[in-house]
Formats: sequence, structure tokens, C-alpha cells
Amino acid sequence: MPTVVAGYDTGDPPAGTVPPVKPRSDMDASLDIVLIQRRTLRTLMAGLIPAGAAMSGAYAASAVLGEDLTGSAFLGGLVAASMTTGSALASLPLARLMADRGRRPGLLVGYLTGILGALLAVLAALTGWYVFLVFGMLGIGAGHGANLAARFAAADLAPAEGRARAIGTLVWASTVGSVVGPTIGFGPAKDLAGSIGFPPLAGPYIVAAFLFAVAALVIQRRLRPDPLVVAGGVGSGGSDGAGLAAAARSLAASPVGRLAVVSMVVGQVVMVAVMTMTPLHMRDGDHALEVIGYVISLHIIGMYACAPVVGWLADRVGARPLLAAGGVLLVVGAELTARTDAADSLGIFLGLFLIGLGWSVGLIAASAMLTSEFDGPERVRVQGLSDLCMTATGGLAGVGSGVVVALGSYEILGHASAVIGVVPTAAVLLMVLSARRSAATRRS
Repeated sequence: MPTVVAGYDTGDPPAGTVPPVKPRSDMDASLDIVLIQRRTLRTLMAGLIPAGAAMSGAYAASAVLGEDLTGSAFLGGLVAASMTTGSALASLPLARLMADRGRRPGLLVGYLTGILGALLAVLAALTGWYVFLVFGMLGIGAGHGANLAARFAAADLAPAEGRARAIGTLVWASTVGSVVGPTIGFGPAKDLAGSIGFPPLAGPYIVAAFLFAVAALVIQRRLRPDPLVVAGGVGSGGSDGAGLAAAARSLAASPVGRLAVVSMVVGQVVMVAVMTMTPLHMRDGDHALEVIGYVISLHIIGMYACAPVVGWLADRVGARPLLAAGGVLLVVGAELTARTDAADSLGIFLGLFLIGLGWSVGLIAASAMLTSEFDGPERVRVQGLSDLCMTATGGLAGVGSGVVVALGSYEILGHASAVIGVVPTAAVLLMVLSARRSAATRRS
């Protein structure tokens, strides 16, 4: 029988149940929510950091291991793209599970699938079977999908004026794992694999399995009570097809929802397209690998390090102005990279940083908008659909950027990315003008 803490059921509710037990009083409810929200944020961060390190370490090693197994750089790159595919495929099933049972079961399934994927990748390194690596990276992608869903869990119990800040805090926590993961994977993890007689590139995946297990244990033991259960957002998720159709209808009927998802997609497309081809562009300019690494590191800092400030600003000035500002950052960053010669680096350093910052601004503001716009299980379904759209288009952008550069140039890719990046800014301006015209028409 589930226990009750501060008036709330801490267990996972059966599918289709009604929101949790009403608190004892308004004062108790306010205090309870604050305490539960603090615990939720601490728990999510404690799970996100090791899971993020597992994902980034595995991703960094994937193309290298894939090329070693097949002798093909193309097949190595295809393995890396499999992680994005896995994340996209997992988005809706995880969202449905969360809508049915709560955040904790959904995050657990994502991280457990990540463990299975990492073990399959270890098996690929041991046997030389490429197909195991492909399926392994798909599983690791599901773990990444759980990490994406965690930012929404951070906002389930946050007050309306603090949702963006809560999401920003989770995005910021991703910095640690994203930076540390590759360092561990190509350092101590390779030595660990060698010490037990495994191929060196099995090491990153051994460590990834362990880190995903740590994340799963943290979520299982500490994410109680479940924030989505407490928020009353658990109900029938419906079948996968019904859930997708319902989410699509909800988005189609909501201008705010459409703006949020389009902004997330645009930021992902610009970020992935430019970041994917920048190392090759810089290598053509005879830059040292260390310089290329510094550029990517500064880009990651732009993506994650400023997230709490971005969340605070979104709560203070509103999400729409932040979306417009994020679009401007994407445009300026993409144009700087396009106008920088391959032999130079300053424009690329600054451009990649601004693109990362624009991505962060758009992701946090758009995620907060979705959380405020929708309620209950509908909110979770829409969040899952938004992550599906974002990850799927990001994967296509990674492939498409190579085609653009092959048929044209890196400069053309930068200009095209700038044109795409202006979409959120233009959409916000059009919505503001439309609202003013409507107000003027009503007054007249």
C-alpha cells in the first residue's frame, strides 16, 4: 500500500487514476510543494550529471569505434547519428509512460535502456559485430531522451514565475556531464578496459553502463514523491498513435505551442548543422586539433553554462522576448562563422559560442512556454512530441549539413543557417503585430 507524505501519495498511481490526494490545507500545500520541488531539483541534478557523462562519453567514442569495426568513416558517422535516432524514437514512448505513471518510471526506463545500449556496445567492441554498436547507440539515445525529459520534470512543481529558472538549472547541470564524459571515456576508461583484457574502445561503454546505473539508482530511490503525480499530471496516456495524434492536435490548436516547438527545432537545426561541419572547416584551415577542441568547448559553454541566467531572464521579462533574442543570437553566430576564413579562428570561436547561447535561450524559453501552455497528461504528450521534433530534425540537420558543404561550401551553410535562425524572431514579431491589430480592431 503506498504511503502518504504531507498529504500526497508517494507511490506510482495505476494508469488512468485521478490526481493525487488533496493537501491538508493551503498553508501545508504551499510548504509541501516548496520542499518537494527542492528535493526534486536536487535529485534530478544528481541523476542528470552521471547520465550526461555516460551519453557524451559514449557519443565521443562511437564514430571512432564504428570506423575501427568497418574501416569506413561513413559507417562510423552513421553510428554517431544512431544516438540521435534513438533519442527521437524514445521520446513519445517515454512521454506516454510518464503520462500514465509519472516521471520516475519514465526516467528509469530511459536510463535502464541506456545501460542495455552501453552493454551492447561493449559486446560490439569484443566481437567486432558492427550491428551491436548500432543498436547499442540507439539504446544510449533513449538514455539521452530521458535526460531531455528531466528538464520538464524540473518544472512540474515550480511556480509559474520560476519554471524557466528551474528548467535552466537542469540544463546548466548538463554542463558537467557533457564536459567530463569524453575526458573519462578517452582517458581512464580506456585504461580500465585494457587492464581487464578488453579492447580500449570498450572502456567508454563500460563506464557509460556504470554511470547510467548510478543515474537510475538515484532516480529510483530519491525521486519520491513523483513530481508529476503531485502536480496532478498523471492520467491515461492512450495508445502511442492516439497520444501522438492528440499531441499534434493540441499543438495545431495553440499558437503559443507552435511557436515554442518551432523555436526549439530551429535552434537545434542551426546548432547541429554548423557544429557538425566546423571541425572539418577548421581542419581545412590547418588549425591544430587543440584549437578545434577549444572551439567546441566554448560552444558547449555557450549551450549550458549560462542556462540559470537565461531561465531567470525568461521568468522576469517573459519567454517570447527571449525567443526573439535567441533567434538574433543564432543569426549573428551563423553569420560570423560564414564570414570567417578557414585559416582564421576568432569569428568561429565567437560564432559557435553565440550559436550555443542562442540554442540555450530558445530551448529554455520554449520549454517553459510548453509547460505553462498545457496541463495534465496533455502537457506530457506535447513535451514528448516537441522532443521528437527537435531530435529528429537535429539528426537530419547533421546529415544535411554535410550535403550542403559537399555541394556548396561552409560559407553557404552558415548563411543558410542564419536564414533559418531568424524564424523565431520573425514569428514573435508577427504575433505581437497581430495582437496589436486585433486590439485596435476591437477598440474601433
